[in-house]
Amino acid sequence: MAMLLSSAGPLASAVARRSMISAPRACIRAPIHSLLHSPVSKIARAVETTLARSRHAKANARGLSSSSSVPPNVDKGVAYWLLGTGGLVAGMVTIGGLTRLTKSGLSMTDWKVQGSLPPTTHDAWMVEFERYKLFPEWQQRKSMTLDEFKYIFYWEWGHRMFGRVVGVAFTGPLIYFAARGRITPQLRGRMALLFAMGGSQGLVGWWMVRSGLNEKDGGWVKEGQSREIRVSPYRLASHLCMAFSIYSLLLYTAFDVLYPKATQLSLASVPPKIAAKLPALRASAAGTAGVVFVTAMSGAFVAGNDAGCAFNTWPDMDGQFLPDAAVEGQLTPAWRNFFENTALVQFDHRMLAYSSIGAVATTYALARRGNVWAVLPMPTKVAMNGLVGMVTAQAALGISTLLMYVPIELAACHQAGSLVLLSFATLGAHSLRAVPLAAGAPIAAAAAGGAMAGGAGMVLSK
Repeated sequence: MAMLLSSAGPLASAVARRSMISAPRACIRAPIHSLLHSPVSKIARAVETTLARSRHAKANARGLSSSSSVPPNVDKGVAYWLLGTGGLVAGMVTIGGLTRLTKSGLSMTDWKVQGSLPPTTHDAWMVEFERYKLFPEWQQRKSMTLDEFKYIFYWEWGHRMFGRVVGVAFTGPLIYFAARGRITPQLRGRMALLFAMGGSQGLVGWWMVRSGLNEKDGGWVKEGQSREIRVSPYRLASHLCMAFSIYSLLLYTAFDVLYPKATQLSLASVPPKIAAKLPALRASAAGTAGVVFVTAMSGAFVAGNDAGCAFNTWPDMDGQFLPDAAVEGQLTPAWRNFFENTALVQFDHRMLAYSSIGAVATTYALARRGNVWAVLPMPTKVAMNGLVGMVTAQAALGISTLLMYVPIELAACHQAGSLVLLSFATLGAHSLRAVPLAAGAPIAAAAAGGAMAGGAGMVLSK
């Protein structure tokens, strides 16, 4: 071989050496190539592919998109603006409650759309104080000093000005988002309604205050009782009902933006036995929200009649389940007793509170039965757990407020707690809105529709 290489010249020698070096590499590659294409390798790859498809199918069943867990077409800027405005409204309601509890609501005897600055000099304060003395409430508070008047004046002034802040916080971004084309056609009607409700809330508030400043009849006075000057409980309830309605609508609209209906709980991937139980859960969740709202409104009549300052025992009412005063009401027509009779107003509020507890317990039990909980989206689970925790806290606050003769701090927390409870109830009802209320054919139709509309997106929405 050496002789042949030497005789063949340098070029032939180099070629021979390269072939001798590459021969072992070819020997190594051949077994590897055969191993990669062996039947065992093909089986392993098939198993891996099957497992990957299984994982993908499970993800879709849980409502997770293969590309992203964020629903499409979600304008978080609009949603967070609505949630923020809702938070301001909640703050406004809490300040309003404190204004009432400190008996400050009648300290400002006029109202201007644009508002005004408080007095800044002693003379200006004296002018405002003298104006206050012209109205009926002064007859019960003649020992009030100027500093005491300033205290209640600032509460009412702060409440009114905070309302104007809420108006600016809603209207400014609304103009911006509308100019940018981010208010969808589906939201325009809702935005117009919210604007109208917010704008009229100030008028409703002044209408309420006027009932306590009415010089013609000396202020609103409860029939058959001492001449305690206060605003009309009917107007107070109207003012609070408007505030709670605005808050609920802001919250519900924000949830509409964050969780589009097409991405919410679908029956397409839910087993039939579980699907048959969901309509009852949706109905119960909606009913719970309604009962919580009505209970909060009955609290306005408790506040408007100072009913929390009577029958300060629990679970009985001064030793009775239903006090004699509740059934011996002498107001005419008889329906007025439900809104002005102190005993009956407090009794109604207690019964509605028990109804709220029962509604929450029923809804939670329906959510937990069988395998329903496993298919519920996270917002529904948060709402259910929040309802149970908050209704317990709210009941404890209400009982404590009653037994301790309505301390301002507890009473304000009790009112704020009603907003938190309503928030969880609203979230729970909204998160189930895509579930049909009827069983059978509507469920099948909804399942088919959900399969087509949500096949590429989330099946269970946050």
